[in-house]
Amino acid sequence: MVPAVNQIEVHPYFAQRQVQQFGAAHGILTQAWSPIGGITFYREGSHGSTLDDPVIGAIARAHGKSPAQVTLRWGLQEGRSVIPKSTKPTRIAENIDVFDFELSADEIAAVDGLDTGRRGGPEPGAVTLEAYGREIPDA
Repeated sequence: MVPAVNQIEVHPYFAQRQVQQFGAAHGILTQAWSPIGGITFYREGSHGSTLDDPVIGAIARAHGKSPAQVTLRWGLQEGRSVIPKSTKPTRIAENIDVFDFELSADEIAAVDGLDTGRRGGPEPGAVTLEAYGREIPDA
């Protein structure tokens, strides 16, 4: 049985293209957790976030949007389901306000170019009962 959705870490700094391509070839939708890249990142020796990235910031300013909205729009335009997390009503409203603009092919390519190939979250195999102190159910 083939799954319908594969929920994986995907954001501008960690795109997992091969995993997404495999899924697409088998009719599996990629659903991005941490699609904004809210996890702490270290890029080339510096501490950073997609929200502070100058490439994403320039695109956001060009559209009158926030960096978070640009990263969500990038994911949607590339055909992913995105599930941003927030507990703040203003951010929840901002996160849904991504359907009134489109990124150009050059803007998509610029965001694609930010991929470091480095995971921000834990390695999937490291998510264990011992590491997290609670049972991780099998799928």
